[in-house]
Amino acid sequence: MEREGENWYYVALRWVEHMQGRLYRSFGDDLKERFGCRVWKVTVAAGFTCPNRDGGRGRGGCIYCNNEGFNPNLRQRLESIHEQVEKGMDLLSKKKRASKFIIYFQPYTNTYASVEDLKNIYDSSLISDDIVGISIGTRPDCVPEEVLDLLESYTGKYMIWLEIGLQSMHDRTLNLINRGHDLATFIDAIIRAKRRRTILLATHIIHGLPGENHEEMMDTVRLVSALGFDGIKFHNLHVMRNTVLERMYREGKVSLLTMEEYVSLVADSLEILPPQTAILRLSGDAPDDILVAPSWCRRKLEIREMINAELKKRRTSQGARYDEKALSMFLEKAMGALRSRPRESRTCIAKAALPL
Repeated sequence: MEREGENWYYVALRWVEHMQGRLYRSFGDDLKERFGCRVWKVTVAAGFTCPNRDGGRGRGGCIYCNNEGFNPNLRQRLESIHEQVEKGMDLLSKKKRASKFIIYFQPYTNTYASVEDLKNIYDSSLISDDIVGISIGTRPDCVPEEVLDLLESYTGKYMIWLEIGLQSMHDRTLNLINRGHDLATFIDAIIRAKRRRTILLATHIIHGLPGENHEEMMDTVRLVSALGFDGIKFHNLHVMRNTVLERMYREGKVSLLTMEEYVSLVADSLEILPPQTAILRLSGDAPDDILVAPSWCRRKLEIREMINAELKKRRTSQGARYDEKALSMFLEKAMGALRSRPRESRTCIAKAALPL
């Protein structure tokens, strides 16, 4: 009976949002419900690196990665965290009349340091009572228990988002893009993080990765839906200068999605997601002087409008095809496949319990 009640709740939620013209749950709407007003992100570069760049897991980083595309501050002298936060809050206060803020540690792996250093870094960003939360971007191989303990210690006063990148559930793709971790590592990190119920979890996925077809991309969405994230970011594969992906693209080894193809993929994905999952991003882009292709990803507002138009045309919305039972079966099958691997290739996922 409890599960039936939850399903009726989700149906009712979708109907209310549909009647209000909300075809998906935006991050802005999610934050307004939590705080009663618009909340703005202040992006901070804290000087981290990544384990697949410095030799900890590999060299060179992900094939698509040029972190200047994520944070233009990296092109300039790296200011102190206090300076970055102060300037960011001041700018948003003047331009947007912002009054509440989330500090977003974005470029590179923002848990890749000792707990003592991490605490000093995070603490140095909390310079105002107007700061209501911290959002931390990281990798699944960089969230040990002591880091989760640290993040959990902030949740009494702040909203804490932990963004753990996945990109794809397929190990062959993860190997191709040089992620330096596998699916088992990701699932293990999520299971452990979900035990800290006060930490909000988000993940990132990329549509259009080399070699993946529509069904494989939807399988990644199904996995994310089954694991029950609080938020998700969608990215279209795009090529930035000075990356391995740029070389592959210029050699004709990579094809990119059209805008119409991407819009359709995101609409398909939204239908599968739980209706309560916040959509933190609908597409990715890069500064003009770094972006190689596709040029359409600069048109973020148009992309968003096209996604809304596609959902309206289908007479559908986020969660319209969300099937909790089918997704649970999908997750169990994926876990079973991981546990059946040869012993030498297993990780701690073999002993992990399924998330509740």
